[in-house]
Amino acid sequence: MIKILIVEDEPGIYTFLQEGLTDEGYDTLVVTDGSDALRDFAEWKPDLVLLDWMLPTMDGIEVCHHIRATDEATPVLFLTAKDGVEDTIKGLRTGANDYIKKPFSFDELLERIKIHFRNRQHDELLRLGDISVNLTTHQVLANDKDVQLTVREFDLLVYFIRHKDPVCPREDIIKDVWGIDFQYDTGVIDVFMNALRRKLHLKTDGCIKTIRGVGFIATDR
Repeated sequence: MIKILIVEDEPGIYTFLQEGLTDEGYDTLVVTDGSDALRDFAEWKPDLVLLDWMLPTMDGIEVCHHIRATDEATPVLFLTAKDGVEDTIKGLRTGANDYIKKPFSFDELLERIKIHFRNRQHDELLRLGDISVNLTTHQVLANDKDVQLTVREFDLLVYFIRHKDPVCPREDIIKDVWGIDFQYDTGVIDVFMNALRRKLHLKTDGCIKTIRGVGFIATDR
């Protein structure tokens, strides 16, 4: 699920944003203070940041500056009542990707967010719980630690992430991942599942569960 960090101290605005984005299927976290925003950005690792300009402790310009010191890729969208050209230029020069003036419509904001994710499709990321998979670089992280997988293990993990929540029958897995007929002995799946769980430090009742006699189910819950 795509994660959006909302850095905003006005209750009416952050409630409106969180409810709307949650309804659209995004995972959201609200922070009302600039210093806390930097902490949660580092720990939660959002896919996009909605950043208010005027904040307690540390303003949005300083927050964006600190984010860009360590992360040049995550989109940062300023939300602000400041509407001067100089303010817009200042925000963009700090490293923000976009500048949305208050008041704004939710539909406009949603389209701006979607555009930034479309622009990053060349570096597509998949997530399952604490596991993230970069389809471009084939990098796999589990609890922020790099995990080395074989090609088949990688393909198996991607299959589960792309088929989250419905049960994945063994016959479908062997056909789609291995490219062979379901009459083949599906026991080979267990060999790779054991290796995958070991490398990712997954418990058998974790985010990829075994459904005895049927197959497996991957879930973020």
